[in-house]
Amino acid sequence: MDRLKAEHGLSLYIEYQENHILFDTGATGAFAENAFELGLDIRSIDFVVLSHHHFDHGGGLRRFLQLNQKATVFLRGPALAECYGKFLWLEKYIGIDRELVQANPHRFAFVNERTELAPGVFVLTEVGRSYPLPRGNRSIFVKANAGLELDRFAHELVLVIQESDGLAVFTGCAHQGVLNMIQSVTTAFPGRPIKAAFGGFHLMALPPFNFMSGSKEEVAQIGNELLKFPLDRVYTCHCTGTHAFPVLKGVMGDKLEYIRTGASVSF
Repeated sequence: MDRLKAEHGLSLYIEYQENHILFDTGATGAFAENAFELGLDIRSIDFVVLSHHHFDHGGGLRRFLQLNQKATVFLRGPALAECYGKFLWLEKYIGIDRELVQANPHRFAFVNERTELAPGVFVLTEVGRSYPLPRGNRSIFVKANAGLELDRFAHELVLVIQESDGLAVFTGCAHQGVLNMIQSVTTAFPGRPIKAAFGGFHLMALPPFNFMSGSKEEVAQIGNELLKFPLDRVYTCHCTGTHAFPVLKGVMGDKLEYIRTGASVSF
């Protein structure tokens, strides 16, 4: 896979029944170049789901809109969040291109409640707070009337695909906590096992420096708690980070895998 381009971002191509879905678009247009190399036609995408309003998940939107003239982009509403990263005295806008959204209002649809986008394909917008939020969130803010305030991630959603034998869950960055997200899915779909969960867990602080945002004990506890859910496999990547992964792996064993650019999973 040396010909593929990797970046600090997330973009997953999903085929389910007759649907071709793009979950996030990465930080740049690299996802489109990779799709070409893998023989995937961006024009065939039926709709896009953005996990949240950060550039490393929506930075490829401009390229996508150029290549695909039909697909709606679904994201959590009711409006685009103005997201900033802050470290010491430095502030940087880390949100989605606001001008792009304003110039193409017919291509975007904001959702603010549980919505079935296609038969068996759902987005959940309500996530509980039974478990702590990731420590890495402490440097992420949104613009408010009084200036910047800590982001509570009201712009984040969960994608759930319901099959006859279980669920597939897509978390994006899990800024609201992967445990909170998984618990919310099990509440929304009672009695349904989760066949697989995909995405980052935001256990990396200050990307791309890759520091682990919590202690080894805290990260290991996340793994232990995940094992308590009816969850068969977890495929993680992106903001989980390469330091947190082996800690989780030590707890979760074969239930956990790290996926990289170009990886493919079938079930």
